[in-house]
Amino acid sequence: MSKYVATIHWALKPDEAFLDGRYSRAHRWSFDGGADVPASSSPSVVRVPFSDPAGVDPEEALVASLSSCHMLFFLDFAKQAKFVVEAYEDAAEGVMEKGADGRVRMTRVTLRPLIRFGERAPTEAELAAIHHRAHEACYIANSVTAEVIVENRTA
Repeated sequence: MSKYVATIHWALKPDEAFLDGRYSRAHRWSFDGGADVPASSSPSVVRVPFSDPAGVDPEEALVASLSSCHMLFFLDFAKQAKFVVEAYEDAAEGVMEKGADGRVRMTRVTLRPLIRFGERAPTEAELAAIHHRAHEACYIANSVTAEVIVENRTA
């Protein structure tokens, strides 16, 4: 078993009206390795100035976590198959909408990796197989109910 810790920091400012909902949702995420990340509610959920568009919102973090987890497994499986990956970029996108039960949720995350290989690139079938293995192994994908789709991009 592994444990992962994040510390979330938020405080009401003296001039804010909490009960009126007129308070900043900006906060910070701190991680055990020393990273300190500005965070906020999404401006599409809570209007500016009560959210901070410069902060990472939980929805973006979920999409980034899925993409990052998939990439890390993809890199390992590509290495095992003796393919050299020189660069990996993903234009991942999540969609929030009402689910069948009427609750708003992340229903779909589309990963759009653009991968540059060394001298030997996988065939389409080999690439699809590596992506499939990465998806099956990804801890984050195994933890969410959103559909995760992989759409390869080409340079």
